[in-house]
Amino acid sequence: MLSITTQNMGLLCSKRHRYNEADTEENEQAAEIERRIEQETKVEQHIQKLLLLGAGDSGKSTIFKQIKLLFQSGFDEAELKSYISVIHANVYQTIKVLHDGSKELAQNETDSLKYVISNENKDIGQKLSEIGGRLDHPSLTKELAQEIETLWRDAAIQETYARGNELQVPDCTPYFMENLQRLSDANYIPTKDDVLYARVRTTGVVEIQFSPVGENKKSGEVYRLFDVGGQRNERRKWIHLFEGVTAVIFCAAISEYDQTLFEDENKNRMIGTKELFEWVLKQPCFEKTSFMLFLNKFDIFEKKVLKVPLNVCEWFKDYQPVLTGKLEIEHAYEFVKKKFEELYFQSTAPDHVDRVFKIYRTTALDQKLVKKTFKLVDETLRRRNLFEAGLL
Repeated sequence: MLSITTQNMGLLCSKRHRYNEADTEENEQAAEIERRIEQETKVEQHIQKLLLLGAGDSGKSTIFKQIKLLFQSGFDEAELKSYISVIHANVYQTIKVLHDGSKELAQNETDSLKYVISNENKDIGQKLSEIGGRLDHPSLTKELAQEIETLWRDAAIQETYARGNELQVPDCTPYFMENLQRLSDANYIPTKDDVLYARVRTTGVVEIQFSPVGENKKSGEVYRLFDVGGQRNERRKWIHLFEGVTAVIFCAAISEYDQTLFEDENKNRMIGTKELFEWVLKQPCFEKTSFMLFLNKFDIFEKKVLKVPLNVCEWFKDYQPVLTGKLEIEHAYEFVKKKFEELYFQSTAPDHVDRVFKIYRTTALDQKLVKKTFKLVDETLRRRNLFEAGLL
C-alpha cells in the first residue's frame, strides 16, 4: 500500500514538474510578445503620420511618386514595366479626348471650320477614338504611334488642344505626344519621368514610409505618408485616416482656375479646391494638426496666367493685372496665396490659430524642388515636436 502511495506521489510530482515547465514556457512566450508589442509601440510613437489630400488632378499622387524616388529605392524594373500599359492607355485616351473634342467644337462653334479634321486624317481619327474608348487598350505599336502623331499634328487637333481647359485634356499631353516613337519601341521600359507623367486615378488608400535624406544621410524623423483618392466619391474613404495625424499636406493645383471638375463639368476646379480645403480645415480631429499647403503646378500656372486672366474664376473675380512678364506672374501668385491664407484663417477657430500653417510653391514634376520642399516640411515638423516637448 505504501509503495502504491509513494508511486502516486512520484507521478504527481512529475506532472507538477511538467506543468511548471509548460507554465514557464508560456510565461516566457507571453513576455516575449509583450516585449515585441512594447518595442513596436515605441517605434510607432516615433513615426509621424502625414495625410496627403487634395482634389482629383491636383498632383498629389505625383508628389507621392517623387517621395518614393527621393527617399526610398525608387522603382525597380518590374515596377517600371507595370506602367507600360498605363502610359499607353494615357496616350490613347488623350488622343480620343482631342478627336471627340474637335468634333464637338466643329458642330457648336461659330468659327467651326478650324475644328474640322482634314479629310485624310478623318479615318485615322475615328479608328483612334474607338481604341481610346476601349477598356483594354492594345500595346502601342510603331504604326499606331505614327497615326497618333499624324493626327496630333492636324491643325484642327492643335486648335482643339488650345482649348484643352474646357475638355479635360490632361497636363501630360505634350510630353507623351513628343515621345511617341520611344513609347512605342518594342523593348520600351518607362523612365522615371514617364512614370511621373503617367496618370492613374488613386482609388482607396496607398501609403509609404520614409525618412527625408539630408546631406549626412540621417534624419531624426520617420514619416508614414498616406495618399487617398481625390475625386468626390473617394472622399468617404478618408475619414478613418483622420485620427492621430501629425500634418495634413494639402495639394491645390493653382493652374486650374479656368478648368472644370472631371466629375462635374459645371463646376470650376478652383472653387472645388477652395470648398474642399475649407471642409478639411473645419474637421474637429485636425484641431492641433499642422497644415502644409502645396500650391502646385506652378510651372503651368506661370505660362497660363499671362494668357488667361485670373479673374475668369469667380473666387478671383477681384483680381486686377497690373504688371507684365515675370512681375505679373509673381503678382498673380501672391494674390492666389493671399486668398488661401485668408481662407485658412476664416475657417480656423480662434483657439486653433496657433497650429502650424505653411504654404509652399511647388511643381510636382520638379524633383529638386520637391526634395527641397520636403526638407523644409521636415524641419518645420521637427521644430514643432521640440517646441511641444519644451526643448525650444
